[in-house]
Parts: sequence; structure tokens; C-alpha cells
Amino acid sequence: MLTTRVTLIYVALMTLVVVASNFLVQFPLNAEFAGINLADILTWGAFTYPVAFLITDLTNRQFGPQAARKVVFAGFVVGVALSFYTSVPRIAIASGSAYLAGQLLDISVFNRLRRQAWWHAPLVGSLIGSMLDTVIFFSFAFAAFFVLLGPNDPFALESAPILGVFTAEASRWISWAIGDFAVKMIVGLVMLLPYGALMNVLRPMQAATAR
Repeated sequence: MLTTRVTLIYVALMTLVVVASNFLVQFPLNAEFAGINLADILTWGAFTYPVAFLITDLTNRQFGPQAARKVVFAGFVVGVALSFYTSVPRIAIASGSAYLAGQLLDISVFNRLRRQAWWHAPLVGSLIGSMLDTVIFFSFAFAAFFVLLGPNDPFALESAPILGVFTAEASRWISWAIGDFAVKMIVGLVMLLPYGALMNVLRPMQAATAR
């Protein structure tokens, strides 16, 4: 009973993060850093989305990978539904595929590293999961190769200086992907603080290491 109740709390938190990220992705980050106009490459959703990895890792630590997968699938259903409602099918497919692949990879990596130093599993799992998430989303959503998923976005495919400051040029979506992953790395490091604070409170249940 306790396991079910706590798992539902994790599901609710994951749903909140997914909903918040889908809403905040509409708002560019109006700031400048090192000459880079962040509004051109980032939205506020980039800062909330990585919290999903914290929720997945806490679930995995306390109840194991099976429970973590249930939480991830709940977020997947909500995320896909919201994406199809608020955006075009290609973006929805990219978003759902990236979320599911990234989170499931995080669960697998976390479970392999859970017996190492406390920070190894959450940090490595979230960073590798975030990398896969970024690659899948931006490739599926904007790369010309994946036109079978939907019409290409001409603006995303236009060549522009990388991050708006480098001499080398690439399609705009490349800069968007770089900025997105940079934020995920930073937030992933920051999320070690709440994970470390909660790890002694949310102790693993007896079957938490079951695959």
C-alpha cells in the first residue's frame, strides 16, 4: 500500500514536470551570455525538463527499475497527448520518442551503477539519457533526413553561425540542440543536490535492485 501511494506521488510529480515543460517551451529565455543571444537557442522549458531525470532516479533508488519505468510511461502518455494537442505531429513524435528513450536509458545506466559512489548513478545516468534525448528530439524534429515524419521546417534548416557567435555555420537546429544539451548538463549537476539530500530519507526497498 505504501509503495503504491509513494509511486503515485512520483507519477504526479513526473506529470507536473511534463506539463510545466510543455507550457514553458513557448517562452524564449530573454538573456545574453558570452555574446550569445539565449532567446535564439533556449526556452524556459529546457530548465524544467531535466527534473524528470531526478524523479526517475529517485523512483529507481527507492523502488527499483520496474517502478521507475511505470513512472516514465505515465509521463510518456501525458507528454505525447499534450504534444499532439499543442504542436504538429512531427514534434509530438520527436518529443515522445526522445523522452521515452532518454528516460529508459537513464534507468538502465542508473541500475548498473547504483552500487558505486552515490553520485555516479544519478549523474552518469541523467547525462547519458539527456544526450540521447537531445539527439533524438532535434534530429527527428528538424533534420531534413527525417522528413518522412512530417514537413521540414525551412527556418530550422537555414545555415547560421553556430550559437550565433562562431565563424563556422550549421543548420539552426544544431545550435538549438547544443544549447539544450548544455542546459541539461548544468541542471543535471544541480539536481545532485536534492538527490543527495533525499537519498538518506528515501532508502531503497528490499526489491529495489530487481531488474
